[in-house]
Amino acid sequence: MKKYLSILLFLCFLCFFATACSDEAGSRTEGNNYAAAFKSADVDLTALSSTMAYAEISNIMTNPDGYFGKTIKMNGPYAVSFYDKTGQYYHYIVIEDATACCQAGVEFIWDGDHTYPDDYPEVKTMIEVVGVFKSYEELGRAYYYLAVDDIMTI
Repeated sequence: MKKYLSILLFLCFLCFFATACSDEAGSRTEGNNYAAAFKSADVDLTALSSTMAYAEISNIMTNPDGYFGKTIKMNGPYAVSFYDKTGQYYHYIVIEDATACCQAGVEFIWDGDHTYPDDYPEVKTMIEVVGVFKSYEELGRAYYYLAVDDIMTI
């Protein structure tokens, strides 16, 4: 148990170090609103390696209380699924580690009046979003997502 705690603490330290040392000068921005969101992100997963981004997503999903209301920036391939019980489409960014053996889909909800598939990119298109981490309850279970203002294809 102590071994796992040590590893987790080490990964958290690396996440902090990688985020603190990121170079925002190389960031891609389009439009004033998106540029402002880039600078105001509390957690920037785009500055991390794929393995560190996956580790941070795992931490966010297992310990969500510390992230509610924070602005998170991430990128990855776009994915969508349809759930028969709710009759709704759910939109995701897929985050995977460097070996692509582990993946996590982070749901995002695009604010505004957008319809699928007309307004969304094609599946597997690389996208980047900046959004506020929130939750909702559906069918008696809590789900976590990013509330985003815009989607940028990269």
